[in-house]
Amino acid sequence: MATAAYLTGRARYSRPQAILWSENPGTLQDGFYVPEGFEIGSYTTSTTNLNKFLILSDHNRSPLDFQTERIEQRQRMINGNMRSFHIADKNTLSTGWSNLPSRSYFSIPNWSNTTEGNQIAGITTQEPEYTADGGAGGVEMLDWYERHTGPFWMFLSYDKFNNFSDDGTSARYAHLSQYNEIIEVYISDFSYTVNKRGQNNHDLWDISVSLEEV
Repeated sequence: MATAAYLTGRARYSRPQAILWSENPGTLQDGFYVPEGFEIGSYTTSTTNLNKFLILSDHNRSPLDFQTERIEQRQRMINGNMRSFHIADKNTLSTGWSNLPSRSYFSIPNWSNTTEGNQIAGITTQEPEYTADGGAGGVEMLDWYERHTGPFWMFLSYDKFNNFSDDGTSARYAHLSQYNEIIEVYISDFSYTVNKRGQNNHDLWDISVSLEEV
């Protein structure tokens, strides 16, 4: 099962990959939001809670483009002033990847889920690695898209002004390096181009995806 230690092990750098797709909104563990279940490609003997989330790669990823739709009802009053009844703000996120390897590793990564012995949670010994950070390649993203026709949860890691808060602890900024926003979304558009065919078992893809908040 995923833990805060697992996500820390999966982060190649000081911050995790920007996007994680999950079938559930996760739970709060040690002050961090962690998806429930096992990541796609995890090594486990469990027969339940399999393939519950996918960490996307930052390999050649384009910027995260947010478009906000303000849902409200506006009406001009008899005195000429405008009155608005605000319902909600909903986001659409668009991004893409250029020359993204079609898979993250040569074979199934077999992410370790334990810290026993010489194992470290969130680490794999599989080789070779194709994406720069071990995040999902094109085939893995396409498989998620084809299997999830309904809504799912998207975890995001990027700076927002309200992340800088003092919670009165010595680790008050530790949450800045984790996923700090969780949104339920649909994939409204997914397209890919097989840009270059590789000589081994992977190709290079260009991918474009748009996700709309539920």
